[in-house]
Amino acid sequence: MNRSLLRRTGRLARHHRIRKRIKGTAEKPRLSIFRSHQSIYAQLIDDNRSITLLGVSSLNKEVAKAGKGEKPVALAKRVGQVLGIQAKEMGIEAVVFDRSGYKYHGRVAALAEGARENLEF
Repeated sequence: MNRSLLRRTGRLARHHRIRKRIKGTAEKPRLSIFRSHQSIYAQLIDDNRSITLLGVSSLNKEVAKAGKGEKPVALAKRVGQVLGIQAKEMGIEAVVFDRSGYKYHGRVAALAEGARENLEF
């Protein structure tokens, strides 16, 4: 079996194990992330109604413009900060962090750190 396929299926298995225990609500939505090779994405999700309340990525104009030339970890932290600011404006104070099967390390940890500046985990 292809090595990258094994890595992906392992991450998805971890993600499903985590998702069995984590649920987001309107008051305390789930902060879900996706990490690709070049970008990082974060969403606030209300699992009760199955809707995305807010989404921010490193491809957003305000994030990409401010973070031009930054290293990926710094850009991930900026994504978390922007997400935290926009969530505060929506009246969201606390979230449940869903690391989506990724290790809490590098860009994932930086995004969580940036969001934690404005939100409560």
